[in-house]
Amino acid sequence: MVGRAVLRVVALAGAVASAFFMTAGAASAAMSFRFAQAGDAQTCGAKCPQIIVAEGEIVEQTPRDFIDFLRSQKLGNNVYAVVLINSPGGRVVASMEFGRLLRRAGAAVIVAKPVEAGGEMRFAAGRCYSACVYALMGAKKRVVPPQSRVGIHRMFLYERVGQLDGTTKLTKTFAQNEMVNKLGDYAGMMGVSRELVYTAEKTPSETFRLLTPSEIRRWHLASEKF
Repeated sequence: MVGRAVLRVVALAGAVASAFFMTAGAASAAMSFRFAQAGDAQTCGAKCPQIIVAEGEIVEQTPRDFIDFLRSQKLGNNVYAVVLINSPGGRVVASMEFGRLLRRAGAAVIVAKPVEAGGEMRFAAGRCYSACVYALMGAKKRVVPPQSRVGIHRMFLYERVGQLDGTTKLTKTFAQNEMVNKLGDYAGMMGVSRELVYTAEKTPSETFRLLTPSEIRRWHLASEKF
């Protein structure tokens, strides 16, 4: 996988779709992107492979932030289209758009986070919950190491509904069949079983269903090794 493959992302034109459906859980910082050096710096020095680290909540701006990040960097031949993702979830439509960008870049995504040890970058357990799973689906190659966690649940949005006393109340609204089917079509297009989406929609939004290694394999979501 040559580093220049990631450059394909920056040529994409058109507006990035906004997202409405989202995850549950505590608020998190919006997803940010940075490069991390893979390998032992004492061995490869300036030629060490550089990979992308994506951490945080996937928000409406995330796909555009990803494009802007790549545009702002000087991408050398040692930059590889490999992304470490660690995310609590976020906006569903934005996650699908992010996933499409990853697919067009030919990116491999690993659910993990980087940890430096003795001048060498190593993988630590990561998480990919709720809407993050739909971003993960888009990757050309998907890896979930045994220590990392993938969790799904029903998608929803918050709406403010007017009350008789003139106040508003924040209420939770769930996706209709049209949106669920759209998500199922997206999963199928990315080579992932639609059953994953339908199982997520049966899981209460207040909790997570952690996927077992056998489910991850059976639904063609990811492999355990690169």
